[in-house]
Amino acid sequence: MKIIDVICSEGKTGFYFDDQRAIKKGAKHDGFTYVGEPVTEGFKSVRQAGESISVMLILEDGQVAFGDCAAVQYSGAGGRDPLFLAKDFIPVIEKEIAPKLIGRELDNFKALAEEFDKMQVNGKRLHTAIRYGITQALLDGVAKAKKVTMAEVVRDEYNTGVDIKRIPIFTQSGDDRYDNADKMIIKGAEVMPHALINNVEEKLGNDGSKLLEYVKWLSERVQKLRTCECYSPVFHIDVYGTIGVAFDYDTDKMANYLEKLGEAAKPFKLRIEGPMDVEDRQKQMEALRDLTAEIDKRGINVELVADEWCNTYEDVKFFADNKSGHMLQIKTPDLGGVNNVIESILYCKKKGIGAYCGGTCNETNRSSEVTTNIAIACGADQCLAKPGMGVDEGYMIVNNEMNRVVALVNRRK
Repeated sequence: MKIIDVICSEGKTGFYFDDQRAIKKGAKHDGFTYVGEPVTEGFKSVRQAGESISVMLILEDGQVAFGDCAAVQYSGAGGRDPLFLAKDFIPVIEKEIAPKLIGRELDNFKALAEEFDKMQVNGKRLHTAIRYGITQALLDGVAKAKKVTMAEVVRDEYNTGVDIKRIPIFTQSGDDRYDNADKMIIKGAEVMPHALINNVEEKLGNDGSKLLEYVKWLSERVQKLRTCECYSPVFHIDVYGTIGVAFDYDTDKMANYLEKLGEAAKPFKLRIEGPMDVEDRQKQMEALRDLTAEIDKRGINVELVADEWCNTYEDVKFFADNKSGHMLQIKTPDLGGVNNVIESILYCKKKGIGAYCGGTCNETNRSSEVTTNIAIACGADQCLAKPGMGVDEGYMIVNNEMNRVVALVNRRK
């Protein structure tokens, strides 16, 4: 099955681009937006609409395979590629990439994905968002050519050795961390609530007391609202480095605080993502490695999740090899080609590290569907409900795609 044409269309994502550096420097909320000047290059305001590009491959039998180019909410921060604006990159796809796709045979995803993921223009690799969308379209194209699901293509080409079945879905609340937690409980989300703790004074508390109270409330709320004791979600909270700021990056102090959080979460399991951000890859690995070791030594009821500075496949290997965290977030758009997402999940599993097939609220329904296929084909430990921060929409997209794929695979058994 050959590609006979490539068409691009501009799109919006399920959330927004936020200038993380400006927020950390004190940009304040004004309604749903922020007040203050942007700091990161490319931003015209601290918060602006997220953009995407749909890349559609027209196949010789008339089918259309497609993927969406998208970048994370905090673009340009933490060692990532710059802000992704559709008007800047559609011409790159049409001029530099489309001619190399037209006429290609869709017979092997892995080989095609690696080729286009490594492609260079004027001596530079393509923006991660472009590599992300192009390889999604290629995976869909190979699946359509073979008349199977994308998950089956991944399972078979990478010999993952797993049964394609449901895995836990992780829902994210945004700033509406109370009402949205109720939604998660009602829908039976297996992992919750993310909570967006990205400000020390407003959300964590200078002494950590605000987050501690929230975790206590969350534990009580689940026990109050659940209809069966068999419902026992994992609490997974992203703190965006604020614990490090509040406790002077001191390993003992951070561990003492995490122990309190773990006690507050009981009887539920607690994960804390991004406890510190020291704004350097090597130092971040070391800080997270040391805190992970201290948590394990004390037997604290908390797992740590790596996020910032763990962006590429090489980063994933680096953090996994050094046991920097109990689980790594594989932040799907940051890895470029989705072939790297596959390799990252499989590497974590090989190393006995938790594999979280994540991403960002700032993706699209299409990128969410594709990465859900990948997550279940590789046996990831959890998969992010995305895009958006409204809970219902992202959970619906990922949950329903997961169930569709499992049903189709079971039919063929």
